Amino acid sequence: MPLYRPKLKTELKKRLDSTWCDRLSLLLLDCIPSTNQLLWDKLAEGKTFPLVAIADQQTAGRGQWGRTWQSEQGGLYLSLGLPLGIPIQQGAHITLWSAWGMAETLRQNQIPVGLKWPNDLVLNQRKLGGIKTETKVYQDKIQQAVIGVGLNWANAVPETGINLQTFCEQHHLDPIDPMDSLETLAAIALQGILWGYQRYCDEGIEGILAAYLNYFVNLGQEICVENMLGIITGVSEQGELKVRLQSPGATTEIHLPLGSIQLGYA
Repeated sequence: MPLYRPKLKTELKKRLDSTWCDRLSLLLLDCIPSTNQLLWDKLAEGKTFPLVAIADQQTAGRGQWGRTWQSEQGGLYLSLGLPLGIPIQQGAHITLWSAWGMAETLRQNQIPVGLKWPNDLVLNQRKLGGIKTETKVYQDKIQQAVIGVGLNWANAVPETGINLQTFCEQHHLDPIDPMDSLETLAAIALQGILWGYQRYCDEGIEGILAAYLNYFVNLGQEICVENMLGIITGVSEQGELKVRLQSPGATTEIHLPLGSIQLGYA
């Protein structure tokens, strides 16, 4: 049976503004290749955004760097399609507001999530989930975006990962509060993305970036860039990693674009 019971609608009504509840159409499925791809397919068929797809399992989920996102049963696999109309140059803002928003809502529900550049949500220095943003461009503007989210709930995870049920057990959190089901987690994730989007509309990237950096786990981390020691100092408005390089007698700040370096897990 697909991830959908009346509780999901109840949770959405409790957490989302009524305007969003009225606008969001839900697609709930058992096992599909990719929730992101499903939304693009529906758009091509004439459906309109905003549109949400949630699946129990994915066979070809898409992750960062062209990787396949492991999507075994027990995790949350959700995609939200939004109509935007923002300049191409602001594409990185989508991931920044989505990551901050989900971290904020999870933290408000007793889960102290941090953000790892560029698109990971971390818990106890391990990967809790990730975001995969895809866009459609027309006339130099991003007209539509699909924000794909994978969060570990009760699914098996690799050594560098963590799931929420394990975290709650280790920290003796009541399994009923803050989260007792995937439906609740789905509503929290959607609430977070839409909170981030609303804050972005209200304050621009400046407000989002300041809030993002409050949860940024890589701040102050030492890395090596072209055989030079560097210290991570932040993230730029274009989503680039800001690094201060240190060399004898000189200090230089550089911005590393997405895809130029990977920050692994211990």
